Amino acid sequence: MSVAPHDITQLLRRWAHGDHGALDELMPLIYRELHKLAKHQMTQQEPGHTLQTTAVIHEAYLRLGGRSDKDWENRAHFFGVAAKAMRHVLVDYARTRRAAKRGGDVRIEQLDYGADVGEARSAEMIALDDALTSLTLQYPRQAEVVELRYFGGLTVEETAVALKLSPETVARDWRFARAFLRTELKPDIRG
Repeated sequence: MSVAPHDITQLLRRWAHGDHGALDELMPLIYRELHKLAKHQMTQQEPGHTLQTTAVIHEAYLRLGGRSDKDWENRAHFFGVAAKAMRHVLVDYARTRRAAKRGGDVRIEQLDYGADVGEARSAEMIALDDALTSLTLQYPRQAEVVELRYFGGLTVEETAVALKLSPETVARDWRFARAFLRTELKPDIRG
Protein backbone atom coordinates (compact mmCIF):
# COMPACT_ATOMS: atom_id res chain seq x y z
CA MET A 1 0.00 0.00 0.00
CA SER A 2 1.53 3.28 -1.12
CA VAL A 3 0.75 6.39 0.85
CA ALA A 4 1.26 9.84 -0.61
CA PRO A 5 3.81 11.97 1.28
CA HIS A 6 1.25 14.77 1.64
CA ASP A 7 -1.09 12.35 3.46
CA ILE A 8 1.64 11.65 6.00
CA THR A 9 2.38 15.38 6.26
CA GLN A 10 -1.30 16.11 6.97
CA LEU A 11 -1.42 13.44 9.69
CA LEU A 12 1.81 14.80 11.21
CA ARG A 13 0.30 18.29 11.32
CA ARG A 14 -2.91 16.99 12.91
CA TRP A 15 -0.83 15.17 15.53
CA ALA A 16 1.22 18.33 16.16
CA HIS A 17 -2.01 20.20 16.85
CA GLY A 18 -3.12 17.72 19.50
CA ASP A 19 -5.16 15.24 17.47
CA HIS A 20 -4.14 11.95 19.11
CA GLY A 21 -6.28 10.01 16.63
CA ALA A 22 -3.95 11.21 13.88
CA LEU A 23 -1.09 9.42 15.60
CA ASP A 24 -3.08 6.19 15.58
CA GLU A 25 -3.64 6.60 11.83
CA LEU A 26 -0.04 7.64 11.24
CA MET A 27 1.86 4.81 12.94
CA PRO A 28 0.87 2.00 10.57
CA LEU A 29 1.81 4.24 7.64
CA ILE A 30 5.25 5.20 8.91
CA TYR A 31 6.30 2.11 10.84
CA ARG A 32 7.89 0.45 7.82
CA GLU A 33 10.02 3.54 7.13
CA LEU A 34 10.93 3.87 10.81
CA HIS A 35 12.02 0.23 10.72
CA LYS A 36 14.17 0.95 7.65
CA LEU A 37 15.75 3.92 9.44
CA ALA A 38 16.44 1.88 12.56
CA LYS A 39 17.87 -0.96 10.50
CA HIS A 40 20.16 1.54 8.74
CA GLN A 41 21.27 2.83 12.13
CA MET A 42 21.89 -0.71 13.31
CA THR A 43 24.22 -1.39 10.38
CA GLN A 44 26.57 1.11 12.01
CA GLN A 45 26.81 -1.15 15.07
CA GLU A 46 29.35 -3.87 15.71
CA PRO A 47 28.57 -7.10 13.85
CA GLY A 48 26.87 -9.63 16.08
CA HIS A 49 25.35 -7.12 18.51
CA THR A 50 21.99 -8.07 19.92
CA LEU A 51 20.31 -4.68 20.35
CA GLN A 52 16.99 -5.16 18.63
CA THR A 53 15.81 -2.83 15.87
CA THR A 54 12.34 -2.83 17.41
CA ALA A 55 13.73 -1.59 20.73
CA VAL A 56 15.41 1.34 18.98
CA ILE A 57 12.17 2.21 17.17
CA HIS A 58 10.10 2.07 20.35
CA GLU A 59 12.54 4.16 22.38
CA ALA A 60 12.75 6.76 19.59
CA TYR A 61 8.95 6.74 19.34
CA LEU A 62 8.70 7.48 23.06
CA ARG A 63 11.12 10.37 22.64
CA LEU A 64 9.25 11.75 19.64
CA GLY A 65 5.85 11.38 21.30
CA GLY A 66 7.06 13.32 24.32
CA ARG A 67 8.18 16.34 22.29
CA SER A 68 6.16 19.45 23.01
CA ASP A 69 7.32 21.16 19.79
CA LYS A 70 5.95 18.67 17.27
CA ASP A 71 5.65 21.20 14.46
CA TRP A 72 6.47 18.81 11.64
CA GLU A 73 6.96 20.71 8.39
CA ASN A 74 6.69 17.62 6.23
CA ARG A 75 7.39 13.93 6.00
CA ALA A 76 11.13 14.42 5.39
CA HIS A 77 11.42 16.67 8.45
CA PHE A 78 9.72 14.05 10.62
CA PHE A 79 11.96 11.23 9.41
CA GLY A 80 15.03 13.41 9.90
CA VAL A 81 14.03 14.05 13.51
CA ALA A 82 13.20 10.36 13.96
CA ALA A 83 16.65 9.39 12.66
CA LYS A 84 18.24 11.83 15.09
CA ALA A 85 16.20 10.35 17.96
CA MET A 86 17.34 6.84 17.00
CA ARG A 87 20.96 7.98 16.90
CA HIS A 88 20.58 9.47 20.38
CA VAL A 89 19.06 6.22 21.64
CA LEU A 90 22.09 4.29 20.41
CA VAL A 91 24.61 6.86 21.69
CA ASP A 92 22.91 7.06 25.10
CA TYR A 93 22.98 3.29 25.28
CA ALA A 94 26.68 3.19 24.36
CA ARG A 95 27.49 5.83 26.99
CA THR A 96 25.51 3.91 29.61
CA ARG A 97 27.30 0.68 28.75
CA ARG A 98 30.72 2.37 28.98
CA ALA A 99 29.85 3.97 32.32
CA ALA A 100 28.62 0.64 33.68
CA LYS A 101 31.80 -1.12 32.56
CA ARG A 102 33.86 1.52 34.34
CA GLY A 103 32.09 0.88 37.60
CA GLY A 104 29.48 3.62 37.30
CA ASP A 105 26.28 3.16 39.22
CA VAL A 106 24.05 3.34 36.17
CA ARG A 107 20.78 1.53 35.69
CA ILE A 108 19.73 0.53 32.20
CA GLU A 109 15.99 0.95 32.17
CA GLN A 110 14.45 1.32 28.76
CA LEU A 111 16.87 -0.54 26.52
CA ASP A 112 17.59 -3.59 28.61
CA TYR A 113 16.93 -5.99 25.73
CA GLY A 114 20.05 -8.08 26.05
CA ALA A 115 22.12 -5.70 23.97
CA ASP A 116 25.82 -6.14 23.70
CA VAL A 117 27.43 -3.27 21.85
CA GLY A 118 31.18 -3.81 21.75
CA GLU A 119 33.46 -1.48 23.71
CA ALA A 120 35.42 -0.37 20.63
CA ARG A 121 32.27 0.28 18.62
CA SER A 122 30.75 2.17 21.55
CA ALA A 123 33.81 4.40 21.71
CA GLU A 124 33.54 5.07 17.96
CA MET A 125 29.85 5.91 18.28
CA ILE A 126 30.51 8.30 21.15
CA ALA A 127 33.39 9.92 19.24
CA LEU A 128 31.11 10.40 16.22
CA ASP A 129 28.43 11.92 18.43
CA ASP A 130 30.98 14.29 19.96
CA ALA A 131 32.21 15.27 16.48
CA LEU A 132 28.62 15.88 15.35
CA THR A 133 28.03 18.03 18.41
CA SER A 134 31.08 20.09 17.48
CA LEU A 135 29.83 20.38 13.90
CA THR A 136 26.39 21.44 15.13
CA LEU A 137 27.86 24.18 17.30
CA GLN A 138 29.99 25.59 14.50
CA TYR A 139 27.99 24.76 11.37
CA PRO A 140 24.37 23.93 12.25
CA ARG A 141 23.06 23.74 8.67
CA GLN A 142 25.77 21.31 7.64
CA ALA A 143 25.02 19.21 10.73
CA GLU A 144 21.37 19.05 9.69
CA VAL A 145 22.47 17.79 6.29
CA VAL A 146 24.43 14.99 8.00
CA GLU A 147 21.45 14.09 10.18
CA LEU A 148 19.14 13.80 7.20
CA ARG A 149 21.56 12.17 4.76
CA TYR A 150 23.56 9.80 6.96
CA PHE A 151 21.18 9.01 9.77
CA GLY A 152 17.90 9.62 7.97
CA GLY A 153 18.93 7.96 4.72
CA LEU A 154 17.50 10.82 2.65
CA THR A 155 18.79 11.61 -0.81
CA VAL A 156 20.35 14.96 -1.69
CA GLU A 157 17.07 16.00 -3.30
CA GLU A 158 14.93 14.95 -0.30
CA THR A 159 17.33 16.74 2.04
CA ALA A 160 17.12 19.87 -0.12
CA VAL A 161 13.33 19.84 0.12
CA ALA A 162 13.37 19.24 3.87
CA LEU A 163 15.84 22.07 4.51
CA LYS A 164 14.52 24.38 1.78
CA LEU A 165 17.91 24.52 0.08
CA SER A 166 19.08 23.83 -3.44
CA PRO A 167 20.44 20.34 -4.16
CA GLU A 168 23.78 21.95 -5.02
CA THR A 169 23.99 23.59 -1.59
CA VAL A 170 23.12 20.30 0.09
CA ALA A 171 25.81 18.47 -1.91
CA ARG A 172 28.37 21.16 -0.98
CA ASP A 173 27.34 21.06 2.70
CA TRP A 174 27.55 17.25 2.65
CA ARG A 175 31.13 17.33 1.29
CA PHE A 176 32.13 19.97 3.84
CA ALA A 177 30.55 18.11 6.77
CA ARG A 178 32.22 14.83 5.84
CA ALA A 179 35.62 16.55 5.66
CA PHE A 180 34.98 18.26 9.00
CA LEU A 181 34.00 14.99 10.67
CA ARG A 182 37.02 13.16 9.23
CA THR A 183 39.26 15.85 10.73
CA GLU A 184 37.49 15.67 14.10
CA LEU A 185 37.69 11.88 14.19
CA LYS A 186 41.32 11.67 13.08
CA PRO A 187 43.39 10.09 15.86
CA ASP A 188 45.78 12.42 17.62
CA ILE A 189 49.12 11.62 15.97
CA ARG A 190 51.14 13.90 18.25
CA GLY A 191 51.20 11.13 20.82
